[in-house]
Amino acid sequence: MVGKGGLPPLFCAALAGLFNMSTPANDISSFLDERIAAGDFPSAVYLVAEKGSAIFADARGNAVVSAQPIAATLETIYDLASLTKPLVTGLLCNRRIEAGELTLDSSVAHYLAEFDRTDKQEITVRHLLTHTSGLPAWQPLYVLAGGQRDRAPGAIASLKLEYKPGTRVVYSDLSFILLGFLLERMTGTRLAQLARQEIFEPLKLQHTFFNPEQAMQTGIAACEIGNAYEREMWSNTGGSEYRDWRKDLIWGEVHDGNAHFLGGAAGHAGLFSTAQETFVLAQQFLAGESKLLKPETCQLFRQNMTSGLEEARSLGWQLAATKDSTAGTDLPGDSFGHTGFTGTSCWIDPQHERVFILLTNRTHARALPFANINSVRRRFHSLAVAALENGASS
Repeated sequence: MVGKGGLPPLFCAALAGLFNMSTPANDISSFLDERIAAGDFPSAVYLVAEKGSAIFADARGNAVVSAQPIAATLETIYDLASLTKPLVTGLLCNRRIEAGELTLDSSVAHYLAEFDRTDKQEITVRHLLTHTSGLPAWQPLYVLAGGQRDRAPGAIASLKLEYKPGTRVVYSDLSFILLGFLLERMTGTRLAQLARQEIFEPLKLQHTFFNPEQAMQTGIAACEIGNAYEREMWSNTGGSEYRDWRKDLIWGEVHDGNAHFLGGAAGHAGLFSTAQETFVLAQQFLAGESKLLKPETCQLFRQNMTSGLEEARSLGWQLAATKDSTAGTDLPGDSFGHTGFTGTSCWIDPQHERVFILLTNRTHARALPFANINSVRRRFHSLAVAALENGASS
């Protein structure tokens, strides 16, 4: 059954409470209004859930800023950016680990022949999933691979390692790009199709996909004009000249340059979704709610697999125990979450079965530098926890 606006009735019932001016969620909405007015981002949509039900949700600001602004709504679709890593690539990998098809401590070279070289044979699947591979954080594959998608794994394999695998945590897009190729090689199926077959269709998601159709553009939050940020980053490294930078408003296509080059669907970025359907994806990592993973697999996401290193990491997720994580101080240490460059985030508290989703488009209608919204994320979590606890006590 579907409620108004195509949303489930339970979700709609939760939203109805937002129009009651005494709801504690007003503190969240007012705070986000302040940050919109300050220029951190033009729009924000949030959803706070507990024990499988959406409790608070709201949409603020404009998803598109132009001569005719388009207001954000609870159905606005956002470029989730790096949330793609855990919600798609991590989920698909863990399904195969659970089935015994993929082994955490096997060499990546077992799956990707390009890595069968002396300096890369130590890198394992676990290293990729926990960002301990030794690979750089980022490189413009659209430059290094000569414009050919299939050459991307080889281009990554040719890069010099920055540290011995397993000895540091350095967040790396390249690690998850490789996991995307690994899944494609294993299955003979492109990542977007694999995600649709194994995740989107089984969960009956209608507004979650890679490469949105052009007709959907007005329902999608806009991003940056061109890739000025990546262009500046590449220029600062003294990289070679590149002529094919995007220069128009990025709206309805993936913001990330590497994901765009790789066809709009990659292991690290490219996923689009709404707050409600992001919540459905997040539920797949909770032992009592997942329809796609076994409870014992879900327990792995709250376990620190990088003890003693720079960050506390599980398979595809950062743990709240990480110093200065965007979880803030009000989520338990075994909570796990992820952020996206476009201004998105998803944190999951398995102890209390809570999910916190904040979607913004901080890269839109703003000159460089983009706002660092980590403090906004932490405050959002604090306000959301307080709202949940006040609601429970009232």
